[in-house]
Amino acid sequence: MSIACRWPDHLAERARQRHDSGCWRVRRTRPSADALIDFASNDYLGLSRDPRLAEAEAEAACRFGAGSGASHLVSGHLEVHEALEEALARLTGRPRALLFSTGYMANLGTLQALCDSRVHVYQDRFNHASLIDGAQLAGARSRRFHHADLTDLARLLRRKPAADRALIVSDGVFSMDGDIADVPGLAAQARHHDAWLMIDDAHGLGVLGDAGDGCVGRGHGSDQVQVLVGTLGKALGTAGAFVAGDDALIDHLIQFARPYVYTTALPPGVAAATLAALEVIKDEPQRRKRLAHNIAAFRAGAAQLGLPLMASTTPIQPLLLGDEARVLTWATRLGQSGLRVGAIRPPTVPKGQSRLRITLSATHRPEDIHALLEALGELMTEAAT
Repeated sequence: MSIACRWPDHLAERARQRHDSGCWRVRRTRPSADALIDFASNDYLGLSRDPRLAEAEAEAACRFGAGSGASHLVSGHLEVHEALEEALARLTGRPRALLFSTGYMANLGTLQALCDSRVHVYQDRFNHASLIDGAQLAGARSRRFHHADLTDLARLLRRKPAADRALIVSDGVFSMDGDIADVPGLAAQARHHDAWLMIDDAHGLGVLGDAGDGCVGRGHGSDQVQVLVGTLGKALGTAGAFVAGDDALIDHLIQFARPYVYTTALPPGVAAATLAALEVIKDEPQRRKRLAHNIAAFRAGAAQLGLPLMASTTPIQPLLLGDEARVLTWATRLGQSGLRVGAIRPPTVPKGQSRLRITLSATHRPEDIHALLEALGELMTEAAT
């Protein structure tokens, strides 16, 4: 048999293995007139459907065009991109910010530009896949420390040759667990071992901080967190990402981050909508207050029901069920009750830690949360009998 003929067999075997493990992923098309109450979205402040963002996007598309037409370094960097970078720098308390088309590309591009085989990268074991992939693709000497374990991180850092460069990398809010990194503790380890610290604050930006500046933001400057990554497609309700830091970092990324150099710039309408979102976040802090209230109300109700929630004070509220089949069954039953909840299984989480990833929004009403708790309570009762 020729080598080419082996590909169908290989793909079929990989598909069979994933089906057999209960981890086969299914893409479902969401109708425009969706009747389900969404507890799976990362739209934490409910901005994706805010008419002010839609109006800003439409106006910018009419003015600049539907697309940017080229990369930032050719002719695609428009006034609206410059204005958004300046606004993001102000929000995060950094000298500058640099736009990327997606969060995955921001992490890949940053790690690729900063790392090579002479750089030691230390990552939290629960980091997002884009951070893990970025270090691997850069060819860095990558080590993963136990989740949120500064002692284990320090142990690994002590083994590094003194002359080598080191980069500590962590999520800000961990996307599948909802817990928050110890940014001051990580920064202290970085200072002690002469390393840089990179935080991906995708799920903290817009939600945490007095101004929605995230778990890093203005409270931890570029002298503590040298590389700050944020995304625009979660609490800000649009799409894309950015890296914020000092002049030297941003200039370096412009020159050497290949996903930045060789990608068409963010559509101008998306940039304008994001600028509108930043204004809403600044002018309407009550959105974050409503979100915090909804988180507290859900956790209080879950505690009364004895639901196995993981420890989290963020909008990400994982309900740990363990078994892949049970997670799929519960998610299906919730959908039949008019509730959309994410069913998370390996390889996204470790084997035996499958869960429902429940996410809360400022736009959820008390009756929405009550309906979710009622449906979860019924499932718990059935499981106990």
